[in-house]
Parts: sequence; C-alpha cells; structure tokens
Amino acid sequence: MTTWPVHGRISGPIVMIGFGSIGQGTLPLIERHFDYDKSRFVVIDPQEKHKELLDERGIRFIQQAVTKDNYRELLTPLLTAGGGQGFCVNLSVDTGSVDIMELCRSLNCFYIDTVNEPWPGFYFDKSKGPESRTNFALREITMAARKRNPGGTTAVSCCGANPGMVSWFVKQALVNVAGDLGLSYDEPKSREDWAGLAQRVGVKGIHIAERDTQRAKSEKPMGVFVNTWSVDGFVSEGLQPAELGWGTHEKWMPENAGTLGPDAQAIYLLQPGANTRVRTWCPTPGPQYGFLVTHNESISISDYFTVRENGKATYRPTVHYAYHPCNEAVLSLHEMFGSAGKFQETQHILDENEIVDGVDELGVLLYGHGKNAYWYGSQLSIEETRRVAPYQNATGLQVTSAVLAGMVWALENPEAGIVEADEMDFRRCLEVQLPYLGPVNGYYTDWTPLTDRPGFFPEDIDSSDPWQFRNVLVR
Repeated sequence: MTTWPVHGRISGPIVMIGFGSIGQGTLPLIERHFDYDKSRFVVIDPQEKHKELLDERGIRFIQQAVTKDNYRELLTPLLTAGGGQGFCVNLSVDTGSVDIMELCRSLNCFYIDTVNEPWPGFYFDKSKGPESRTNFALREITMAARKRNPGGTTAVSCCGANPGMVSWFVKQALVNVAGDLGLSYDEPKSREDWAGLAQRVGVKGIHIAERDTQRAKSEKPMGVFVNTWSVDGFVSEGLQPAELGWGTHEKWMPENAGTLGPDAQAIYLLQPGANTRVRTWCPTPGPQYGFLVTHNESISISDYFTVRENGKATYRPTVHYAYHPCNEAVLSLHEMFGSAGKFQETQHILDENEIVDGVDELGVLLYGHGKNAYWYGSQLSIEETRRVAPYQNATGLQVTSAVLAGMVWALENPEAGIVEADEMDFRRCLEVQLPYLGPVNGYYTDWTPLTDRPGFFPEDIDSSDPWQFRNVLVR
C-alpha cells in the first residue's frame, strides 16, 4: 500500500513490554496504523540489543526486567503519565500476564498479550505436578480473573498468530464448509450458535496445522538453538506436557494421559509436547508430521465450540497444535532432547536478512465433516513479508499483524472486559490483518491419518473412524 489506514487513536501512553523479535515487528505497525503521542511511547526490555531502532525514532527505552516484585511500581506511572487511556502491549516472556492485565484494568488502561505467560519458574518447577504446568491451568487463572471482575476495560488475552488469529480462521473455515455442504443457517451471533453450527457441520476436530519452510542462508551450528521466533518461548512451551482439547467422539485415550476439567474437557500426556509427533496435513507438503506443542488455543477453541445440555458436554471437537517448525528448529529440538532436554546455551532467531526463501503456512484443518477435511489459512512468504513490513520474518508478521488487529478491536470495544480471540469479531479482525498475511486460501483434501496405513508393519489403528486421535498420534 502507498498509504496505510489509521485504525484508531490511542489517547494515553503506549507501554510495550519486551522488544524481541515480536516487539520489533509490532513497532512499525503501531506507527502506521494509530494516532498517538510519541513522547509517551515507552519500551521496556532487560536487553538493549535492538535499542537503535528506538533511538532513531526518539522512543524512550527502559532497560529493566519487569518482575513480580516491581511491576506495579514500574508500570503504574508509565501507564498513567499525561492523561488519556493508556495501552499496555505485553510481548515479553517471564512476565505474569494476568497480574499485569489486572493492574492495567484497575488503571483503566487497555491490555493485550500474545500468550498467557507466567512469572519465571512455572515451566520448570519440578515441585509441581504435570497437570499444574499445563496451559489449561494457566487459562483457568485468566478465567478466574474474569469471573472476579467481569466487564470493564478491555484486556485481550492470547492474541498472536496462534493463539489468536487461528481462532478467526476457524470461524471463517466453518462458514466456508457449511456453505459448501449446502447447509441453510443464519450466521452465528453467540458462542452457543457457533458451537451448534460446528456440530451440524460434523467437525470432529481441528488441527492448528503449520509448516514453516523458511530456509536459513547458513546451516545450524552444533550447540545453538535456531528458530524463526522466540527460542525461549518455544522451548518453554515445548517442554510443557503435550496437551489438547478432548473431543466427545474420541473412543481411546493414551495410557500416559491425564484428564483436565469436567468430563475430560482436555487431556495432557506425560511427555513434552515438542517431543510428541502427530500426523497432519498442510497444502504445500501434504501429509506431514507435526509436534503436539501445547497452546492456549487448543483449550479455548475446544471449549468455545462445546455444546452442553444440562451441564454435560454432548459435543466437543478435539483441538490441538500440529507444528512443523523450520528445519533449523527441528534439528535444534533433536539436539536438545538428545541431551535429555538440556537447553542449548546459545540461542538465535533468524531475522529477515538471514533467510533465503520459504513460507510460513499456518492454518486450521477442520476434519471429520461431510467433505472430509478443509485447511484454511495464511501462506505468507519471506519475500512478501519483506515487501510489506520491516524488522521481521514471515513467522513474526503473522503474530504482529494479529497484535495490530487485537489492538484495533480493543479500541473499538473498550468495555469488553477480559476476552479471548474466540470471542472477538473475526471478520473485523481479519479485515485489519489480511494485508499482512499473503495469500489466504482454503483447500479440501481426501487425506486422513489412515491414508496408506498400515504399511510394512502392523499398527494399532482404528479403521472404523480415521479421525480418532488413536490414528493421529505417532506411537
């Protein structure tokens, strides 16, 4: 675009927590799309690695970690300086999302984050049982905060690419499949209506199916964890138990599974998600392996589309992430788990100048319905990313553009309380985000997890229903 639309005005300060790969990429989108007072834009980060981007813009930088002990004293004066309604954009790791969110709402400041992040220690606390380290447990803390203080100033929880954008993709994909099946329906207006439509369409489950084909100019050195987004974030979630929203159609559960919530709303496995493989499908590679890494959307989407009668779930789709990261990250995981999960001392995030080519193909695979399976999502290339936005690769832009959409929605819905992406207007959010997503397409496939199975060796599969998790999980 030669001119970018201004989507709204932020009347108070902007406080960005974290200036890693996502913070750097979000910065130019805020500059393009909002009217705000630059003198009250503040960035906080414990490292000054990319401080020059802020210096050349005259944006204030505070080199400090936001901690459980200092967040109130540090953030309160920054968020209230000069009047107006402030906006906290939390793009960091090791910060207590719910605590900061509640502080912002008490100050009548908007809030957004990309992940439900705990304070340091949560992910690696050996004194906690595995169920206590799940995203289900983290989400319950957020839901408790919403119950304690319903309504009020808008705080958007978990609004990046995934969790976040993929929830909007699910609704668009569901509408597309319903139309292609010839169903007559009114577009849903409530959670119950959306869940009812998913049940009518016959969706048994949803994979957040992703394939990152971005290639680095140089090969990964030994002893270095290389990724296209936050290494700390990926390792933290990758070492959590594998976790998924658990569908009512499932007839089998892994022996090492534990249940979460009423009537097995979700399950977790006694093994790390980044070392758990599942069978899935994306348009470019076709059938592929993905890692069953725990994510908030696995729980929130499954919960959102649950049909309940007399308090009991009568329909719920199985939902989980099925992630094939870039080749360098796959090798990095292989190296890390080969050392009993010991994290490499050196970490590196590939920036846009270090990538030769490739696409981050991120979408949702709705399966089990009358047309078998349907993938809908973004096929964003590094070339397109370079064309439309600076300081990020394709993976990053899918996240930062979702942050932009979430901020716009918050400004347009200022008294919505604590919300998840599933509850937001998917059409409006995608309208804001689409200029940054490259081709956004839908594809039907006749592939199932039983395609070409069994092969040379006998397998424990359920041939009566291809879409049982028994057939999806690689054992």
